[in-house]
Amino acid sequence: MSANPLAPAWLAQPADPNAIVPGVWSAGVRREESGELSIAGVPVGELAAQYGTPLYVIDEADARGRARRIRESFDREFAAVGSSARVYYAGKAFLTTEVARWMIADGLNVDVCSGGELAVALAAGVDASRLGLHGNNKSLSEIDRAVEVGVGAIVLDSLIEIERVADAATRHGRVQAVRLRINSGVHASTHEYLATAREDQKFGIALADAEATVAAIRSHESLRFLGLHSHIGSQIFESDGFAEAARRLFDVHARLLEAGPVPELNLGGGFGIAYTSADVALPLDEIAGRLARIVAAAAAEHGVPVPVVAVEPGRAIMGPAGSTLYEVGTIKPVEVGNDGGTAIRTYVSIDGGMSDNIRPALYGADYTARIASRRSDAEPALVRVVGKHCESGDIVVRDDYLPADVVPGDLLAVAATGAYCWSLASNYNYLGRPPVVAVLDGRARLLVRRETEDDLLRRDTGYTSPGQERS
Repeated sequence: MSANPLAPAWLAQPADPNAIVPGVWSAGVRREESGELSIAGVPVGELAAQYGTPLYVIDEADARGRARRIRESFDREFAAVGSSARVYYAGKAFLTTEVARWMIADGLNVDVCSGGELAVALAAGVDASRLGLHGNNKSLSEIDRAVEVGVGAIVLDSLIEIERVADAATRHGRVQAVRLRINSGVHASTHEYLATAREDQKFGIALADAEATVAAIRSHESLRFLGLHSHIGSQIFESDGFAEAARRLFDVHARLLEAGPVPELNLGGGFGIAYTSADVALPLDEIAGRLARIVAAAAAEHGVPVPVVAVEPGRAIMGPAGSTLYEVGTIKPVEVGNDGGTAIRTYVSIDGGMSDNIRPALYGADYTARIASRRSDAEPALVRVVGKHCESGDIVVRDDYLPADVVPGDLLAVAATGAYCWSLASNYNYLGRPPVVAVLDGRARLLVRRETEDDLLRRDTGYTSPGQERS
């Protein structure tokens, strides 16, 4: 069967549309002899029957294994160049109290970006010294609480924040460790919305202003300068951007050493993962090795010691560990004009959509889907997996091949949804956000329960619950 001409150039028609592509799905995903998918030994049909759909499923062993491998790789590679590394899990990717505990238990620190994320980490029992606080517009109350509880490092994002953090530290009788976020001007090879070091955007201090800004930080006895922070973007597949950012940062880092200690350099995160068979992600140990060599070379060039390097992976840990289960609702073959002829694209509607995965609508992100409840011998057909929301842009998987006999009631699994899906979820069209379950060694446990209609209505002050009189 020839490939559908409507398919994008990167999407190859699979010989077997049931196949689970290694590297895209979590390590615990299997197609059983029955044809059903299982995740960490738990059949997807059991998960759907117990928890309903849509359902986020986290392969705990996969997530924690990735976290440990990243930490161990960075420890090993930076020890080899005479330094050490500090790995922060980027909580914005996906954060619950249980996930925070996983990261701490596996030797990572946790990076938070808001008062809410800070509250989750503290509720998990995380020692505040193991936390870093980001954000381009931290409120006075967020800064005050972070300083009060003893957050290990605060990333300063603007001149205004220097005074705000210094004042809070003085009030609480603390010396607060801070990093300074620098806008290096390096343009990462990623989507425009994910490139976070360009000159014309909201994050960080211009590189040219770094020395004067650090002098302002050092003028406060209540602040301790740790070093520069850089984050060039997200979903990055090559190391060239990190190399250029490190080179630019070391020009400043070396000059800052002349006036005082600069113990650290934070290179951020943004390491890419495979969402489709066309994506080629760098192995975790290779990422660590490349960054260690980049930093060591830059330090040698400037004749300065190799600093402690901090990194902040999030997607690389949780992204591949997550899958989302849906139930298929309607099937709609659509005839589409193409180069003077026509071709069929089949629209497969599911019981979720942009409220549980906004990334395709926001970034044009691509994903991989498979029928999860059975195996099929049907020919592959080009499909577009769409949600139930009142938006034509409500697309979860823009292009993939599924067996042509996909029918209502089939369970559909979408791979690599562990990062930036649940954390970006909404209640659009008054859909409750799906639950999250962790699966490990053939067992499932609930991490976050499903939002109900009653949950949504409780925030509506005009709502009167059954048996309750309106005041």
